[in-house]
Amino acid sequence: MGQRAVIYARVSTSDQSCERQIQELTAFAQRGGYELVGLFKETASGTKSNRSARNQVMALAQARQINAVLVSELSRWGRSTQDLLATLDQLAGWKVSVVAMSGMTFELETPHGRMMATMLAGIAQFERDLLSERVKSGLAAARARGQKLGRQLGTRPKSDKLAPKVLQAVEEGRSYRWIARDLGISKNTVMDIVKRHRKKS
Repeated sequence: MGQRAVIYARVSTSDQSCERQIQELTAFAQRGGYELVGLFKETASGTKSNRSARNQVMALAQARQINAVLVSELSRWGRSTQDLLATLDQLAGWKVSVVAMSGMTFELETPHGRMMATMLAGIAQFERDLLSERVKSGLAAARARGQKLGRQLGTRPKSDKLAPKVLQAVEEGRSYRWIARDLGISKNTVMDIVKRHRKKS
Protein backbone atom coordinates (compact mmCIF):
# COMPACT_ATOMS: atom_id res chain seq x y z
CA MET A 1 0.00 0.00 0.00
CA GLY A 2 0.98 3.67 -0.37
CA GLN A 3 1.35 6.36 2.25
CA ARG A 4 -0.73 6.17 5.41
CA ALA A 5 -3.19 9.06 5.31
CA VAL A 6 -6.20 10.51 7.09
CA ILE A 7 -9.05 12.54 5.68
CA TYR A 8 -9.86 15.85 7.37
CA ALA A 9 -13.18 17.50 6.47
CA ARG A 10 -14.67 20.65 7.97
CA VAL A 11 -17.81 22.71 7.55
CA SER A 12 -18.54 26.07 9.14
CA THR A 13 -22.11 25.64 10.39
CA SER A 14 -24.32 22.84 11.69
CA ASP A 15 -26.69 23.07 8.73
CA GLN A 16 -23.84 22.04 6.40
CA SER A 17 -22.55 18.50 5.88
CA CYS A 18 -19.07 17.04 5.48
CA GLU A 19 -20.36 14.09 3.44
CA ARG A 20 -19.54 15.49 0.01
CA GLN A 21 -15.99 16.34 1.08
CA ILE A 22 -15.58 12.85 2.53
CA GLN A 23 -16.86 11.11 -0.62
CA GLU A 24 -14.62 13.16 -2.90
CA LEU A 25 -11.56 12.73 -0.66
CA THR A 26 -12.13 8.98 -0.35
CA ALA A 27 -12.19 8.67 -4.14
CA PHE A 28 -9.12 10.93 -4.35
CA ALA A 29 -7.27 8.71 -1.84
CA GLN A 30 -8.09 5.58 -3.86
CA ARG A 31 -6.86 7.20 -7.07
CA GLY A 32 -3.67 8.33 -5.34
CA GLY A 33 -2.98 4.94 -3.76
CA TYR A 34 -3.16 6.22 -0.17
CA GLU A 35 -3.84 3.84 2.70
CA LEU A 36 -6.65 5.51 4.65
CA VAL A 37 -6.21 4.96 8.39
CA GLY A 38 -8.62 7.58 9.72
CA LEU A 39 -11.43 9.99 8.94
CA PHE A 40 -11.92 13.19 10.89
CA LYS A 41 -14.72 15.71 10.48
CA GLU A 42 -15.95 18.65 12.48
CA THR A 43 -18.14 21.72 12.43
CA ALA A 44 -16.21 24.87 13.24
CA SER A 45 -15.88 28.33 11.75
CA GLY A 46 -12.67 29.19 9.95
CA THR A 47 -11.50 31.39 12.81
CA LYS A 48 -12.35 29.06 15.68
CA SER A 49 -9.22 28.08 17.56
CA ASN A 50 -10.57 25.01 19.37
CA ARG A 51 -10.80 22.24 16.78
CA SER A 52 -10.73 18.87 18.51
CA ALA A 53 -10.69 16.81 15.29
CA ARG A 54 -7.78 18.75 13.85
CA ASN A 55 -5.96 18.39 17.16
CA GLN A 56 -6.41 14.61 16.92
CA VAL A 57 -4.90 14.64 13.43
CA MET A 58 -1.93 16.64 14.71
CA ALA A 59 -1.49 14.11 17.53
CA LEU A 60 -1.39 11.23 15.01
CA ALA A 61 1.16 13.13 12.95
CA GLN A 62 3.33 13.77 15.99
CA ALA A 63 3.14 10.08 16.87
CA ARG A 64 4.42 9.28 13.33
CA GLN A 65 1.32 7.20 12.61
CA ILE A 66 0.49 8.97 9.34
CA ASN A 67 2.36 10.36 6.34
CA ALA A 68 -0.28 12.66 4.87
CA VAL A 69 -3.42 14.66 5.64
CA LEU A 70 -5.95 14.83 2.80
CA VAL A 71 -8.14 17.96 2.57
CA SER A 72 -10.53 19.26 -0.08
CA GLU A 73 -8.82 22.66 0.04
CA LEU A 74 -6.31 24.41 2.30
CA SER A 75 -8.96 26.76 3.77
CA ARG A 76 -10.56 23.71 5.41
CA TRP A 77 -7.35 23.08 7.35
CA GLY A 78 -5.92 26.50 8.24
CA ARG A 79 -7.74 29.16 10.27
CA SER A 80 -5.59 31.85 8.65
CA THR A 81 -2.48 32.08 6.50
CA GLN A 82 -0.39 32.39 9.66
CA ASP A 83 -2.06 29.36 11.26
CA LEU A 84 -1.71 27.38 8.03
CA LEU A 85 1.99 28.15 7.82
CA ALA A 86 2.57 27.26 11.49
CA THR A 87 0.79 23.89 11.23
CA LEU A 88 2.50 23.04 7.93
CA ASP A 89 5.82 23.73 9.62
CA GLN A 90 4.90 21.46 12.54
CA LEU A 91 3.78 18.70 10.21
CA ALA A 92 6.98 19.01 8.16
CA GLY A 93 8.95 18.36 11.34
CA TRP A 94 7.07 15.09 11.69
CA LYS A 95 7.52 14.19 7.99
CA VAL A 96 3.80 14.63 7.30
CA SER A 97 2.47 16.48 4.26
CA VAL A 98 -0.89 18.15 3.62
CA VAL A 99 -2.40 17.17 0.28
CA ALA A 100 -5.21 19.23 -1.24
CA MET A 101 -7.67 17.55 -3.57
CA SER A 102 -6.30 19.60 -6.46
CA GLY A 103 -3.31 17.27 -6.16
CA MET A 104 -1.08 19.98 -4.70
CA THR A 105 1.15 18.61 -1.94
CA PHE A 106 2.60 20.87 0.74
CA GLU A 107 5.90 19.51 1.99
CA LEU A 108 8.23 22.12 3.43
CA GLU A 109 11.28 19.90 2.92
CA THR A 110 11.02 20.13 -0.89
CA PRO A 111 12.06 23.17 -2.98
CA HIS A 112 8.44 23.59 -4.08
CA GLY A 113 7.26 23.40 -0.48
CA ARG A 114 9.81 25.96 0.69
CA MET A 115 8.73 28.30 -2.09
CA MET A 116 5.10 27.94 -1.01
CA ALA A 117 6.09 28.56 2.62
CA THR A 118 7.90 31.75 1.63
CA MET A 119 4.83 32.93 -0.29
CA LEU A 120 2.51 32.05 2.59
CA ALA A 121 4.76 33.85 5.08
CA GLY A 122 4.63 36.94 2.87
CA ILE A 123 0.83 36.74 2.68
CA ALA A 124 0.60 36.26 6.47
CA GLN A 125 2.74 39.36 7.06
CA PHE A 126 0.63 41.29 4.56
CA GLU A 127 -2.54 40.25 6.43
CA ARG A 128 -1.05 41.39 9.75
CA ASP A 129 0.08 44.72 8.26
CA LEU A 130 -3.33 45.25 6.67
CA LEU A 131 -5.12 44.57 9.96
CA SER A 132 -2.77 46.92 11.83
CA GLU A 133 -3.33 49.60 9.21
CA ARG A 134 -7.11 49.25 9.49
CA VAL A 135 -6.99 49.52 13.28
CA LYS A 136 -4.77 52.62 13.14
CA SER A 137 -6.89 54.33 10.48
CA GLY A 138 -10.05 53.48 12.45
CA LEU A 139 -8.61 55.04 15.63
CA ALA A 140 -7.43 58.10 13.70
CA ALA A 141 -10.88 58.54 12.12
CA ALA A 142 -12.54 58.22 15.53
CA ARG A 143 -10.21 60.87 17.00
CA ALA A 144 -10.89 63.15 14.03
CA ARG A 145 -14.61 62.92 14.83
CA GLY A 146 -13.81 64.01 18.37
CA GLN A 147 -14.60 60.61 19.82
CA LYS A 148 -12.76 59.89 23.05
CA LEU A 149 -11.27 56.40 23.04
CA GLY A 150 -11.14 54.26 26.13
CA ARG A 151 -12.57 55.09 29.52
CA GLN A 152 -11.58 58.58 30.63
CA LEU A 153 -10.17 59.13 34.11
CA GLY A 154 -12.63 60.68 36.48
CA THR A 155 -15.68 59.57 34.51
CA ARG A 156 -18.31 57.21 35.82
CA PRO A 157 -20.00 54.43 33.88
CA LYS A 158 -23.46 55.18 32.50
CA SER A 159 -25.02 52.86 35.07
CA ASP A 160 -23.57 54.94 37.95
CA LYS A 161 -24.91 58.17 36.46
CA LEU A 162 -28.37 56.68 36.04
CA ALA A 163 -28.47 55.04 39.48
CA PRO A 164 -30.51 57.85 41.17
CA LYS A 165 -33.17 57.73 38.42
CA VAL A 166 -33.30 53.93 38.59
CA LEU A 167 -33.73 53.90 42.37
CA GLN A 168 -36.37 56.62 42.23
CA ALA A 169 -38.34 54.68 39.62
CA VAL A 170 -38.12 51.54 41.76
CA GLU A 171 -39.51 53.45 44.73
CA GLU A 172 -42.37 54.61 42.54
CA GLY A 173 -43.21 50.98 41.87
CA ARG A 174 -42.03 50.82 38.27
CA SER A 175 -41.03 47.42 36.91
CA TYR A 176 -37.41 46.68 36.03
CA ARG A 177 -38.44 46.17 32.40
CA TRP A 178 -40.20 49.54 32.25
CA ILE A 179 -37.21 51.31 33.86
CA ALA A 180 -34.76 49.67 31.45
CA ARG A 181 -36.85 50.69 28.43
CA ASP A 182 -37.40 54.23 29.74
CA LEU A 183 -33.71 54.90 30.47
CA GLY A 184 -32.29 53.01 27.50
CA ILE A 185 -30.37 50.44 29.51
CA SER A 186 -30.66 46.68 29.96
CA LYS A 187 -32.82 45.00 32.56
CA ASN A 188 -29.68 43.39 34.02
CA THR A 189 -28.12 46.84 34.52
CA VAL A 190 -31.21 47.94 36.45
CA MET A 191 -30.98 44.83 38.63
CA ASP A 192 -27.25 45.43 39.26
CA ILE A 193 -27.90 49.04 40.34
CA VAL A 194 -30.63 47.94 42.75
CA LYS A 195 -28.45 45.13 44.10
CA ARG A 196 -25.52 47.50 44.75
CA HIS A 197 -27.82 49.99 46.50
CA ARG A 198 -29.25 47.28 48.79
CA LYS A 199 -25.75 46.18 49.76
CA LYS A 200 -24.83 49.74 50.77
CA SER A 201 -28.02 50.31 52.76
